[in-house]
Amino acid sequence: MSAVEWTPERIQALMAMWTEGLPASEIGRRLDVTKNAVVGKVHRLGLPKRRVSAPPKESVERGDLVRLESLKADMCSWPTGDPGDADFRFCGAEAVEGKPYCREHCAQAYVNPNRERKETQAA
Repeated sequence: MSAVEWTPERIQALMAMWTEGLPASEIGRRLDVTKNAVVGKVHRLGLPKRRVSAPPKESVERGDLVRLESLKADMCSWPTGDPGDADFRFCGAEAVEGKPYCREHCAQAYVNPNRERKETQAA
């Protein structure tokens, strides 16, 4: 198994994307490393932990507060926040056909087994 080379440029990119709120899996895709490599480096750098992934920008910009009772079948059902909080909501963006989530949340929720196989074979 080959180790990831964390150059100063890659570390800066990681830190910027982490601060921006991108999920570890997306940061890994952009840096061509695994999600676990990202999480490990974040831990070693001492970057702040994030409890909940940031809601998609389109939901925040529209100011939607999609509660369970207003969630429809064609809407993304990705939960945002703590269920005990007053501002708990669901993404509400347009869901991918046949999936419960929007494109962005599908990328976080589903692992592509072909990509995993390629990463394993390359190592």
